[in-house]
Amino acid sequence: FHLSLQCKILKCNSEFWASSSGPEEEFCTALRAYNNCVRRTARTCRGDLAYHSAQHGIEDLMSQNNCSKEGPTTQPRARTPAPPPQLQPDSQERSDGPEQCHYERSLHRQSSPPNYTYCGFFGDPHLRTFSDDFQTCKVEGAWPLIHNKYLSVQVTNTPVVPGSSATATSKLTIIFKNFQECVDQKMYHAETDELPAAFADGSKNGGDRHGANTLRIVEKVPGQKVEIHARYIGTTIVVRQVGRYLTFAVRMPEEVVNSVEDRDNQDLYLCLHGCPANQRIDFRTFRARGVEGHGPSKSRTGSPPHGFTYKAAMAKCKERLPVEDLYFQSCVFDLLSSGDVNFTMAAYYAFEDVKMLHSNKDKYHIYEKDVFGSNAAPRGSDVFSLVLLNFLSVLFIYSPLPTSSSLC
Repeated sequence: FHLSLQCKILKCNSEFWASSSGPEEEFCTALRAYNNCVRRTARTCRGDLAYHSAQHGIEDLMSQNNCSKEGPTTQPRARTPAPPPQLQPDSQERSDGPEQCHYERSLHRQSSPPNYTYCGFFGDPHLRTFSDDFQTCKVEGAWPLIHNKYLSVQVTNTPVVPGSSATATSKLTIIFKNFQECVDQKMYHAETDELPAAFADGSKNGGDRHGANTLRIVEKVPGQKVEIHARYIGTTIVVRQVGRYLTFAVRMPEEVVNSVEDRDNQDLYLCLHGCPANQRIDFRTFRARGVEGHGPSKSRTGSPPHGFTYKAAMAKCKERLPVEDLYFQSCVFDLLSSGDVNFTMAAYYAFEDVKMLHSNKDKYHIYEKDVFGSNAAPRGSDVFSLVLLNFLSVLFIYSPLPTSSSLC
């Protein structure tokens, strides 16, 4: 039943792009068919960024091509794409375009160098905001990470373990908006087991404008790592699939980060403001609950329900993350809450992305004292052990007992 309600917007997109090359009359017919397809997905796609992008894109295309909303909607047969013309070089080989399509070159020579900021989202899920706050959140369903004048990013998080509040990212959509002579609007969409090395329209750059190559997709590891370079806004994005889930990291100039169009609707922009208070998992809350005095329960077999003891989780995370910062602690947290060993690599690669993208090497590591202030409890494994034990006491009380097969 759940599968039948999944958003099918990508199917509408692919059908339209496969049938939209042809005379104006046939293009308008394909566009009306596309519009009907998108309207049929309204119930299941209402919160999906790709769905809303398609709605606006159809309106623009209708206007640009003088298409009437009334008329035939029979879908034309898909055509075999024509071979690329040989008279001019492919758009991938063109020059990089005008100066305004290079963020740093376009700045006034007298101005100071741009201040680059970083945001990352990974694991169960953990958020590092542009201001270097580190949060663990629930945020099930679709949530916006970034929304400004130049691009929008939305993630969809699904439960990791049935009956638990632990979630991880299974879908990610990025929309790069039209920008001057540089790029056409482009959409990138990834989901579990589908990490494309191209935009949704099949292209790998910003389209047919002079600065198209200032937006490029580079596949680093097929099916595992993609980088998107948007030089016209000084931005680099890394998307990975680790295990069954996606991770996201971005380096972006502070000027671009703050280029919001509607400040009244920016509260849910997670990379800028963090997760809403009612969606955060606060370690101090678990400490308070621990004072009430219940240790973690065990399953009927006497083993921890998700397969990792605290000691085993610590040892596993230590293999990849020797420094006991919040990346290490998030790794332990995720192993205990899910039992999925792939979260070890998710935390490891999240920290690797920090080292690649963060502009201040002194801020690579974040510790608990950085999050809770200098009056927080002393740092160290004993403190975090108490936090995790208290977390497990809550998780195990409300999670269903596992079957014997889940313990294998």
